Amino acid sequence: MSTPQSQSTDLLPLIRAYVVYSLISIPFVVDYAPQVLHHLLRVPLVGHVVKTIVRETFFSQFVGGETVQDALPLIRRLWCENKGTLLCYSVEVDESVATGGSGHGFADGQRSHDVLNSEQPVHKRIVEEIIHSIDAVGDYEDCLARESGVASYGTWITLKLTALLPRAESLRNFSMHLVHTRPRSSELVPFPGTPDSSDLAIFNRQHHNHRGSSLMEEDIRDLQELYTNLRRICMRAKERRIKIAIDAEYTWYQPAIDAFGHALMEEFNKLPEEKAWTNWLFPGRSSATLQTELQPLVYVTYQAYLRRTLTHLTHSIALSRKKGYALGVKLVRGAYHPHETTSHFSSLNTMSISAEPDPPVYSYKVETDTCYDTCVSIMVHAIADDIRSSSARSPRLGVLFGTHNWRSSELVLQELVKNGLASEQGGENEPRTLVIPREVAERCSIAQLYAGMANSLTDHIAARITSPIPCVMKCMPYGALGEVMPYLSRRAVENKSVLGNGGAIRERKEAARMIWKKLMGNAGL
Repeated sequence: MSTPQSQSTDLLPLIRAYVVYSLISIPFVVDYAPQVLHHLLRVPLVGHVVKTIVRETFFSQFVGGETVQDALPLIRRLWCENKGTLLCYSVEVDESVATGGSGHGFADGQRSHDVLNSEQPVHKRIVEEIIHSIDAVGDYEDCLARESGVASYGTWITLKLTALLPRAESLRNFSMHLVHTRPRSSELVPFPGTPDSSDLAIFNRQHHNHRGSSLMEEDIRDLQELYTNLRRICMRAKERRIKIAIDAEYTWYQPAIDAFGHALMEEFNKLPEEKAWTNWLFPGRSSATLQTELQPLVYVTYQAYLRRTLTHLTHSIALSRKKGYALGVKLVRGAYHPHETTSHFSSLNTMSISAEPDPPVYSYKVETDTCYDTCVSIMVHAIADDIRSSSARSPRLGVLFGTHNWRSSELVLQELVKNGLASEQGGENEPRTLVIPREVAERCSIAQLYAGMANSLTDHIAARITSPIPCVMKCMPYGALGEVMPYLSRRAVENKSVLGNGGAIRERKEAARMIWKKLMGNAGL
């Protein structure tokens, strides 16, 4: 029986959600909030009040906490609901910086107390924080496995590469270099192209000392340091058996991000070769050894709003087969559409590096939706083929479907049933439950953002699925308020598009219904 104190505590998140979704329902607030906050946070006294308001509303709604230790209790609560977590230290480049403006690395122009007092450069401290988060999550997963007797590997770490080097401009310069020097494939892939195994040849001095390159010596040093740190992160993740997902960003950074992502997959997702003489000499050894492999370890992000995505995805599958590594795919719609179109057509302060006449993103949302759903069908079919051909071998493919779209989420579940990867259970007058075996859950997950978006969708999917390990996930950011302000600003715009068409109103009504139920029981419902 709940006490008045516990009931009051339970009400606070619901009231906060109601306030946040009410604000998101007002387009004017969403459109101008980032700019207004940017100025208010600089006003003495007023800035402190504004920070307090943001912390108690949007920060608490969207962010798991200021430290990874703050986030761990929430991760455990999600696990009890059979949900996994993608944990992200959400420090990212300010929109005004990334789109060619004159802003700062953090939205309020200030860095957190830890950053200001750290002797390390910011990007190095972020790298160390990510490695620390891998260890913290690894300890949590080990403890969970001892308690439950089952290793779930239900917590991942996500990376944003622009935060991991001193100047994001180095990624843009590298991207320009790749666009002009990559060998042309037999099938033309629209901008920003598709990675090639020769992409990181720049680290060999013989390959980058030529005229006309957009790369400076400083860029090479920064990129070499980035690659070294990425390998450190992935090596620690491999030791702790924690999956890594690399976020996609603006297209002027994306060729470089693709190059690093696929190089890391080629190294850390490498599949052991099956040799007949090994099986003959050591019968049963291969199966036992391969079952300990966590594959894919590294995932890269594919944005369905890019015109290249279908061709790029097909090329990636072929490249992974050719090079013998497991392909990790995080499929999303994309988060930077307004900036991509504006930058492409702008003649002033443009960041775009595309020479193509059309913008790299689709013009209409229906095109993005069609592309996303087509990719869903392709990837679920590929998972089915992998399971049928792999038997006891390591997965050669893993897919994380990141979507807040109800129809696309239902399509994923339908495709799992259609391809024989899930079975439906339940009577005619009962809700149908999808039973997903472990070998499928290891290869296929569906994710939404933590707390701020599509909670009702996540709960709906989780209620429909029965699986031995979590295959429904929430992306949970964490970080100090001053560090995550760019993230919160971007999410405000994303919420407008994702929760448009009545989505925010639906979430607000759900919060209101739960508040009423807490206070009045079922009376009037």
